[in-house]
Amino acid sequence: MVQAAWSAIKQKDSYYRAQFHRLKARGGAKKAICAVAASMLTAIYHMLKDGVEHHDLGANHFDQRSTEFKAKRLVAQLTKLGFEVVLQPLEKAA
Repeated sequence: MVQAAWSAIKQKDSYYRAQFHRLKARGGAKKAICAVAASMLTAIYHMLKDGVEHHDLGANHFDQRSTEFKAKRLVAQLTKLGFEVVLQPLEKAA
């Protein structure tokens, strides 16, 4: 599975490549590739169980998540670093 994951991350604009680069920054390449292999194995399981085709979520999947989720995660990171954060939405430009 790890060898298949190394091959999968070489495809441009794929979910697995985006996942690898996102995780590599935090935990290193070896842990990231194992996580990609686990994701591939999970996808294979569901494809066999449900009889569906593989659907790549795309490289921008992580960018499309809700802004509330991103804001909550970033506030938690700043709090962990010792900062107090108060969020105020920007006024829309007219």
